[in-house]
Amino acid sequence: MNKIENSFLNKTQFGEDFLWGVSTAAFQIEGAHDVDGKGSSIWDVFTSQKGKIKNGHNALTACDFYNSYQTDIDLIRELNIPNFRFSISWPRIMPTGIHPVNQAGIDYYNKIIDSLLASGIEPWITLYHWDLPHELELKGGWTSRESVTWFSEYVEVCAQYFGDRVKNWIVINEPSVFTGAGYFLGIHAPGKKGITNYLKAMHHVTLATAAGAKILRNRIPQANIGTTFSCTHIEPATDNPKDLEAAKRVDTLLNRTFIEPILGLGYPQKDLPVLKKLNNYILKDDLNNLAFDFDFIGLQCYTREVVKSSILTPYIGAELISAEKRNVISTEMGWEVYPPALYHVLKKFNEYKNIKKIIITENGAAFADTVTNGKVFDIKRTHFIQDNLEQILKAKNEGLNVEGYFVWSLTDNFEWAEGYNARFGLIHVDFETQKRTIKNSGLWFKDFLS
Repeated sequence: MNKIENSFLNKTQFGEDFLWGVSTAAFQIEGAHDVDGKGSSIWDVFTSQKGKIKNGHNALTACDFYNSYQTDIDLIRELNIPNFRFSISWPRIMPTGIHPVNQAGIDYYNKIIDSLLASGIEPWITLYHWDLPHELELKGGWTSRESVTWFSEYVEVCAQYFGDRVKNWIVINEPSVFTGAGYFLGIHAPGKKGITNYLKAMHHVTLATAAGAKILRNRIPQANIGTTFSCTHIEPATDNPKDLEAAKRVDTLLNRTFIEPILGLGYPQKDLPVLKKLNNYILKDDLNNLAFDFDFIGLQCYTREVVKSSILTPYIGAELISAEKRNVISTEMGWEVYPPALYHVLKKFNEYKNIKKIIITENGAAFADTVTNGKVFDIKRTHFIQDNLEQILKAKNEGLNVEGYFVWSLTDNFEWAEGYNARFGLIHVDFETQKRTIKNSGLWFKDFLS
């Protein structure tokens, strides 16, 4: 008997109120990139540029969720998944990023929300999952302080039109990733580089996170309001003091820089001196305006990184030793399969005493999946989910704060710079025909949730 059949896990071990769900993002699934008045996003522009995305893939159609949302919502219900996290495309709602509002965009998300509720599925809206309107990027995007105002206006619109039915809100998705990859390294949209772009974007995104949350609190007093951070368990390569220091700097950058100001602790400048350059952009009331008392914090954890000191890396003085170099089992993304990372991350974030509730809002793995006789035997993914749930259970049994788990992702989708090469879904998508096939992992999750 293999582990899948006899996993000791069952839903009741996690408690009555534990939240179970699945996550997606608009740009990665919707397609319909210019339909019904939708404006262009920075990712529409970035993916149209040669050499930016593996195999020259684009998301013009993606999973065609724009047209096939009802099919996918039916599949969520079939899999017994009670909570669905999806994002709203800002340029679908406000094509230029600011007023006027595109009614067709509002109507589309109203249909999704109403369909979810009619199916007994709770909607969880992410307001910003990386698809900034291109028109705003032309005005400086997140490097412009105006971005806080633009974002606030957009949040007002979403709260006005959807707040009567949606009670769970996530303000911004993984700020460290889209600012780092998009404004420092230039490997994600909008493709900007340099420390100045990065620091400005970092500060404005953090201000916008708190500003957006305050608008939700004001507009929808009963709302359950959170925001999400990507987290990685960091370990030093050796016990050498230089490696220990390097690991501390990387941990500060990846795990602390964005959450600490939100929690009212300010930026961790002492442990990462380059952050002192932020003082050039911090105005009089900013530090007070960075903090917000969130109802929950979403953590998104996929792997661990092993770090060594390196004088060649500017600002951070550290380099990651890849899973390949360490000769460990890894996913299609080259990420090490290391379930204890989730436990360590939960332990770490439980040290912040003012986090009310922690939810794992993304966790999953990309493996090469094939459909054989109408079935997808993705044993590795099923084991990955089981192993990560065991780590959550361990944390929970030790009394750590963790109150939900959302799998990334519902369907295979457009995986940013990786294009369609990295499949994370519980449901396989044939991108030629748009045919959906529930994978073994989806069937296991369905049984687990029944």
